[in-house]
Amino acid sequence: MLIINIKENESIDKALKRFKKKFEKTGVLKELRERTSFTKPSVERRTEIIHAAYRQKKFAQDNY
Repeated sequence: MLIINIKENESIDKALKRFKKKFEKTGVLKELRERTSFTKPSVERRTEIIHAAYRQKKFAQDNY
């Protein structure tokens, strides 16, 4: 459970923004989205390899 203490003379918008940031850091929503659909482990590995290759290619171009 997230607890946000509202400071004196603090607007609701700022408190809500702090709440949203704290909630995003917990990763609850991200995990919920991941659990909605099942992906095979082989597909997950393949996508990780593709992303890693993309990152390596991108950083190799930046160094030159």
